[in-house]
Amino acid sequence: MNIEEYRSHCLAKKGVEESIPFSKLPDVLVFKVMGKMFTATDINTFDSFSIKCHPNTIEELRSQYEAMKEPAYFSKKHWSNVIMDGTIPDDILYSWLDISYDLVVANLPKQIQQELILMS
Repeated sequence: MNIEEYRSHCLAKKGVEESIPFSKLPDVLVFKVMGKMFTATDINTFDSFSIKCHPNTIEELRSQYEAMKEPAYFSKKHWSNVIMDGTIPDDILYSWLDISYDLVVANLPKQIQQELILMS
């Protein structure tokens, strides 16, 4: 996966917007669903990206995949940083992005979830 494939995959999802919201981190591209972040990466290097994970499986994934690390800036219980070193197949990377998106959607207020469902 390259950064354009990553970006296209994220933007193809309902209710997703991209932005560079951190003034002190001008190279960090963030993808949000209905205003809530589900992934972020450095647009200049794309050497890793952050994703939200199930808290009950996150440690198992980190032990199974050496390229899945604890994040520097996010909750270690809910987020992981995926190193783009080629050791994880693209289909798994895409599935993790989908899971991250789905976890964020599941935590949105019911009214916002309904708005998302009604989007074309």
